[in-house]
Amino acid sequence: MSSSDPDASWNIHEVQEVQSATAHPETYTLSSKNNVSQNEGVFHSLSDLNHRTSTHSQQQTSSSFIPRDDDDTGKNSILQNKLSETSEKEAWIPADAAERGDIENQDPSGKIYPRVNDPDAFIYTINPDSPHLAVNWPFSRKLRTTAVYSWAAFCSTYASSVFSGPTEVLPKLYHIGMTVSLLGTSLFICGYGCGPVVWGPLSELFGRKSPVAVGMFGFAIFNIAVAVAKDIQTIMICRFFSGFCASSPMAIVAAAFADMYSNRHRGTAITIFAALVFGGPLLSPIISGFITKSYLGWRWTEYITSFMGFFAVVIVVFCCEETYAKKIVENSAQLYRSRNNNYFVHALTEEQTLTPQSVLKNYLLIPIKLLFTEPIVFLVTLYSSFVYGILYLLLEAYPIIFSEKRHFSMGVAELPYIGLLVGVFIGSGINIAFEPWYFRQVLKLGGKPYPEGRLPPLIIGAFIFPAGIFWMAWSGNYTHVHWVVPSLSGLLTGAGILLIFLNCLNYLIDAYLFRAASAMAANTMMRSSVAAGFPLFAIQMFHNLGIGWAGSVLGFIAIALIPVPIVFYFFGRKIRSWSKMTVVM
Repeated sequence: MSSSDPDASWNIHEVQEVQSATAHPETYTLSSKNNVSQNEGVFHSLSDLNHRTSTHSQQQTSSSFIPRDDDDTGKNSILQNKLSETSEKEAWIPADAAERGDIENQDPSGKIYPRVNDPDAFIYTINPDSPHLAVNWPFSRKLRTTAVYSWAAFCSTYASSVFSGPTEVLPKLYHIGMTVSLLGTSLFICGYGCGPVVWGPLSELFGRKSPVAVGMFGFAIFNIAVAVAKDIQTIMICRFFSGFCASSPMAIVAAAFADMYSNRHRGTAITIFAALVFGGPLLSPIISGFITKSYLGWRWTEYITSFMGFFAVVIVVFCCEETYAKKIVENSAQLYRSRNNNYFVHALTEEQTLTPQSVLKNYLLIPIKLLFTEPIVFLVTLYSSFVYGILYLLLEAYPIIFSEKRHFSMGVAELPYIGLLVGVFIGSGINIAFEPWYFRQVLKLGGKPYPEGRLPPLIIGAFIFPAGIFWMAWSGNYTHVHWVVPSLSGLLTGAGILLIFLNCLNYLIDAYLFRAASAMAANTMMRSSVAAGFPLFAIQMFHNLGIGWAGSVLGFIAIALIPVPIVFYFFGRKIRSWSKMTVVM
């Protein structure tokens, strides 16, 4: 290669120190740097270039540096100086490169790409005690994010049963049967079951905030579509897609709380989430009943729900922060690159090559894999699915007890749901009372999660839940019994539902901490699919068997499931040891 060859000369503006690498030694373009004089002219031969590069490298220190997040802005200059101290072993051009043909083989254009032997020095990391990580945020910051995500979850569950009021008027308006009208609720819950397969894995790929915001926006749009629909087909289709989008916070919020709260406070945070999951469906039928029979009409139940969804989108976008540690590190690395004009420093997770096949295998199929290959996930989810289905069955049973049997008017007939709602709050209090005991067990394990420590409140709920169902069934069966008696049964039923459902979630989160969103997605998918069918046979079941025996069937099934949490309490750790995806301590 002669000096007259245009490919054999390189301008000094093309030389700079390499400040980055990937997981494997790669090659990078050289460009100008301030500490290299820009008046040194042109390299006319490869040997001259190698000599200049070697001389310049010898003037630098050999220390390696891993960029870390640091709040002290005064250290920025130190970070920049250290980054520029790239040693000769980190960026080098072999002396015999021309003879071996490596340079020409690297790029047909003739550019020289030095190799990097220490790529790990350029991986961006954050200290575990960094204030940027959600678990280390001040309480006020966590509280704001918790409130925002809680509102999104409440809007989602509120919409699931807000259609109970329109269900009673649609048969007359569109000349359909009651079972077809009930599809408005069942299809929404079916959307709940389909959505988590997408939203849960996406939250582990793109963070928690973006999928929640997108999901709530779609939820609000489809609720408006229901409100303005002109035929029953449009109503049903849009209710399904509304549920699909509404499942976003259902699959993600619990995982976001797990991001923010340590073992000591995580149970209390998830308690808030579970109370909202059950509070929404119990409160919305009351509001829906009074709106439907007012001059506003049934369409305004959907308009109001859509307004709630749009408000959730606004506060998620402007008042909520990302909680997922992986996304926080990636965002911090991106900010570092832009501030320091160093586009080679990167987070380790950014080295992943995303293809449709890898996204499908490593993200979208994980919830299904967890559900059907992990015995803990399947059995715990099956139990919570039954309890969740009972909730939506009661939404149809209570009108039979209080509207048909006792002739309460629309809206008033839904007021006994308040007993269930109070029971949910009682169950929340019982669970919070167990938190100090649970934390003591965690301390004995050196601060590690103790999934089986979540089960004692669940066992309590397993016993009081069937007791509440039997109370409701036989007191509601006889009209001479005062209406307040079956209403008070909701105290036991609501507390049992909350204790079972909540601690099923806590158990899965503690056992699958690093796959929390996918575990929640698997749980939401199955429980929603099961619950979607309960409203469709509730009316026929209570009419044909009678309130007493229909409720007793459910009570006997609940009794049969009591051993499930007991078995997991004594043998859960051994069962978890069979899994490759669970946390075993």
